[in-house]
Amino acid sequence: MKHNSKFTLKRATLTLVGLSLLSLQACHPNLSEEPVSPKTKTADQFSSEVAVKWADMSLYLVRNSAGFTPPVAARALGYSGLTMYEAIVNGTTDHQSLAGQLQGLSSLPKANISQPYNWALSANAAEAVVLKTMFANTSAANKAKIDSLENQLLLQYKESDQAVNERSIAYGRSVAEAIVEWSKSDGGHEGYNRNFPSDYKNPVFAGSWQPTENGQQIPLQPYWGKNRTFLSANSTIDLPAPLQVSTEPASSYYKQYAEVYTKNKSLTQEEKEISVWWADDPSETFTPPGHSYNLAKIVVNTSKANLTTAAETFARVGITVADAFILCWKCKYTFNNERPFTFVRRTIDPNWVPFWPAPPFPGYTSGHATQSAATAIVLGSLYGDKFTFTDDTHVGRIRDTKRNVDFKARSFTSFWATAEESALSRFLGGIHTRQDNEIGLLEGRKLGENINALRWKKAI
Repeated sequence: MKHNSKFTLKRATLTLVGLSLLSLQACHPNLSEEPVSPKTKTADQFSSEVAVKWADMSLYLVRNSAGFTPPVAARALGYSGLTMYEAIVNGTTDHQSLAGQLQGLSSLPKANISQPYNWALSANAAEAVVLKTMFANTSAANKAKIDSLENQLLLQYKESDQAVNERSIAYGRSVAEAIVEWSKSDGGHEGYNRNFPSDYKNPVFAGSWQPTENGQQIPLQPYWGKNRTFLSANSTIDLPAPLQVSTEPASSYYKQYAEVYTKNKSLTQEEKEISVWWADDPSETFTPPGHSYNLAKIVVNTSKANLTTAAETFARVGITVADAFILCWKCKYTFNNERPFTFVRRTIDPNWVPFWPAPPFPGYTSGHATQSAATAIVLGSLYGDKFTFTDDTHVGRIRDTKRNVDFKARSFTSFWATAEESALSRFLGGIHTRQDNEIGLLEGRKLGENINALRWKKAI
């Protein structure tokens, strides 16, 4: 009897437990079907190291690959930054993909969130794929550098679970491959092969662009303004006409060009340093858009950003400079406005040579002003308008003996200050008028605001 009592008590207890479970399921009928989140680190739990090292690699390739003029470089940085972001966005809790928001990019591969991923490995694999395509013409040695960096980061970040590693790598590659395929239809694919198209004919009219002191007869990338922008809104920004051409000394047009000439004859040492610092000569540096991308890297490092924030930073700035060069080039070849070199020589001083040689394309508007302003706006949105940092982009370069200038780091307390100084540098260099810079800053601001208006975060 005693044994039977214990048995009866045990059976009663099990029955009560069972009833409790049934009651619990009745209150939560889908409890057994709810997915259990795998134990995996979100993207913001990784440091920015992978993002920063690939940003450095992008800049290295711009500097060391043939044909990467500013527009071509800007395009490569746009796709590199976007790929970095899309490779990790499914590993965030509050960000969302830009697929469906960018022109022609309707969808991208999605991660299986019921499985764990290593987001550092996803970003690593994705960047290797996209850079091999964007810089398909680079040297074998440079391609080996891409492989080396990918392998180094793989060894550093791989997990003991090989399935997680393989899943993460495969996902990153699939995202990059989809973005690469989409990129081929934008009008700029392999643009490094056609910087100076032989079929282009320079329009001739009063005040039109003419070859400058470098003698380049065909201007740089005259069709670039027809390329697809990442954002449709950035292809419809108004392009205000430049001042009416006039050789009358009392006219606004004449005064703007005369001001460039006058200032060029009385540059202070600091003004020379500003001019050279922001010149970003494509033959010696990673170009003006590369300078902006490097500022993004400096800000990421200064703020100690995590992988999520770093990837968004490079995506915003990459897309920004890419669209800025399309918008600016559209403006340049809509108006084909002459450089100060041309106007001053034909109306004021036939022997004048500007402090910095004029690049081989129309002046209005300034590419430096446009892309620097847009970059300042997107960085300000992420990190606040007031942000103290040091731009050491060119520290370590050999002294410019021709212009008696050393490359000294420059410090700023706001992003907009960099935009204004970048624009001013082209006036001081003697290659842009104030209208080139002022309208460029205005256009760049609009462009940056459009990029900030994208739905980067999930709706709450």
